[in-house]
Amino acid sequence: MTARAADRARYDRATAHLDAPVAIVDLEAFDANADDLVRRAGGKPVRVASKSVRCRALLERVLARDGFAGVMSFTLAESLWLARSGFEDVLLAYPSADRAGYAELTADPKLASAVTVMVDDVAQLDLVDAARDGDGGREVVRVCLELDTSLKLLGGRVRVGARRSPLHSPAEVADLARAVARRPGFEVVGIMAYEGHVAGVGDAVAGRPLRSRAVRLMQAAARRELAERRAAVVRAVRAVVPGLEFVNGGGTGSVQHTAAEDAVTEIAAGSGLYVPRLFDNYTSFSGRPAALFAQPVVRRPGVGVVTVLGGGYPASGAAGADRLPVPYLPEGLRYDPQEGPGEVQTPLLGSPADDLLIGDKVWFRHAKAGELCERFEALQLVEGDAVTATVPTYRGEGHTFL
Repeated sequence: MTARAADRARYDRATAHLDAPVAIVDLEAFDANADDLVRRAGGKPVRVASKSVRCRALLERVLARDGFAGVMSFTLAESLWLARSGFEDVLLAYPSADRAGYAELTADPKLASAVTVMVDDVAQLDLVDAARDGDGGREVVRVCLELDTSLKLLGGRVRVGARRSPLHSPAEVADLARAVARRPGFEVVGIMAYEGHVAGVGDAVAGRPLRSRAVRLMQAAARRELAERRAAVVRAVRAVVPGLEFVNGGGTGSVQHTAAEDAVTEIAAGSGLYVPRLFDNYTSFSGRPAALFAQPVVRRPGVGVVTVLGGGYPASGAAGADRLPVPYLPEGLRYDPQEGPGEVQTPLLGSPADDLLIGDKVWFRHAKAGELCERFEALQLVEGDAVTATVPTYRGEGHTFL
């Protein structure tokens, strides 16, 4: 029996009392992945990206482990909810236009001390002050400045990396730091620089050796350029804000590279806990799939074909086959290219289909990590061949933040 077949047998036994659709997290794999992130971080704390987890119980579980500290959230409403729930260090990773949320933040000392907001433009500060002029309060708002990490080539005519912050140079970031420092009610406490083109792009794509080599060359050049520029940015900002508390960088695919930079004080990671399918194509690390979902077999249309209920859960990003979940267990199933994964039914082809009966479970891996939790109200936590706990996702607690 292969390791994957053994996992399938465990998951089927663990969830035999549950009807599919069902989502699980294998806690042994989850914990092993957490240990690997800490090892790769080399002593620097790992801030957990909540977008990639979306389950309070699992955020609490990983933050209780040595080597993890703080949460990186994705909306202001989520940040405030987490802070009210007892999370004491929440870094909002994206700028917000949530005026009601800002009014709440600025009126509550506990929230203001726990939540740090992301800024890359003085207009974002104006939104906060507008909220103060309404029902908001006068608490000092903790601010993190975001650096654009993209690699610019040929005098800027070629850009590699996500379109995030407009702040690219040390001077631009320092200028914003001065603008914040001069403005009453705000305090610069951190810098964030997320190198998604390094941390979030696989460099060993199966069947694409030339593309994989090109990605590795690009990423090596991007790491060198960013390490120098990030260090210069930190020096420039520290000249304005000597008490800077943290410099956040990285992501699951670049943990050890980013942690090696002296200028970086903490690493952000989250997807590496669940290890969705997009993280199969990396030379920098190898994790264990920890989050899976099962759909029930509801039809047997013919030889070598079964149909499962639902399953069409595409991930965000540029549309393509790599954004689709993949049938994982039993091994050897594939989509019908004329249908793909559907909203209400998904045909699956392959010889393993002939061994599946109506009601059997087919296990899938999502393309991304936390987005799976938008489809399920609960996660079944599996240890060995038993479900030992059922915990709500954000959705299960009544929250769909974005």
